[in-house]
Amino acid sequence: MMLQLAKIERRFLELESLLSRPEIISNNTEFRKLSKERSDLEETVRLFREFKKIEEDKKSTEELMEESTGEMKDLAFDELKSLKARYEELEKDLAIHLLPKDPNDGKNIFLEIRAGAGGDEASLFAGQLFRAYARYAERKKWKMEIMSLNENELGGTKEVIALIEGEGVYSILKYESGVHRVQRVPQTEAQGRVHTSTITVAVLPEADDVEVSINENDLRVDTYRAGGAGGQHVNRTDSAVRITHIPSGIVVACQDERSQIKNRSKAMKILQAKLLEAAEIEKEKAFSEERKSQVGRGDRSERIRTYNFPQSRVTDHRINHTIHSIDAFMEGEIQEMLNMLRQFYQAEALKLQAEGK
Repeated sequence: MMLQLAKIERRFLELESLLSRPEIISNNTEFRKLSKERSDLEETVRLFREFKKIEEDKKSTEELMEESTGEMKDLAFDELKSLKARYEELEKDLAIHLLPKDPNDGKNIFLEIRAGAGGDEASLFAGQLFRAYARYAERKKWKMEIMSLNENELGGTKEVIALIEGEGVYSILKYESGVHRVQRVPQTEAQGRVHTSTITVAVLPEADDVEVSINENDLRVDTYRAGGAGGQHVNRTDSAVRITHIPSGIVVACQDERSQIKNRSKAMKILQAKLLEAAEIEKEKAFSEERKSQVGRGDRSERIRTYNFPQSRVTDHRINHTIHSIDAFMEGEIQEMLNMLRQFYQAEALKLQAEGK
């Protein structure tokens, strides 16, 4: 580990030197590329330098303990205890920083939420969960843009796709993909019985043009009149766009904008993200099912979480963690769950690394 960290620190120093050169500063593309690489290494280097300093302080404090007596020895003992605790923390943090990086972690995402089993109640909950993510995005000062929205007559959401832009969005939300189950008395139910409904969530990294090349001859593009729950959602012109990628069978549609050109542009972005996801799923098939489940990005067919309104609890089944404040959770206070998920998957990845898998 120390050799790897020393190598990273040398590269960091090299980047600092390169970024001060006039020929690099004048080359915007190269400067941005090297600046990003430096930024990616900065926190690891900071921790490594603190780790080395703690190691030196630990040795000098151990020597002081051997040479001291009485109160001075006691003070040195307390200091050593504190240094050892921080040393162990840094050792764990650095091990996590050395894990293989997910190349998508720095990307923006497309958040796709669809109503599943449960009819109108599933649609109502899909809209509420989307609102929870929107509230969380506001707290993080991320930018959210609705790409596609399909509502029902009750104001529920059959399907919504939104682009969320911000620092590390994918790395924070990537484990939200899967089936979310809700248990509650539906607003449409008069007899007070608890019903179970499901929705699916997909978190797709935004694809760069260079990552996904689309042949226009592989596309079938249909235009139609946008529909919806009425009012402003109904257009008088054929502005809605449906794109079918013939080789994969993937279909995307967008009717949120009044302009056909804008809808087509949005639909193409969503198609790129879906094709990137499909390509990555193919790559993952090369790994064992064990590795895929432990380090995976979240399988949309897996039931990952239950929202039980009568008991005011949200339970994530992958980590067996329950939050007993569903109202706050639905207002976007989801950070605790996201932290627990990240820690769980980091621990699993460290375990696999230790086993040499």
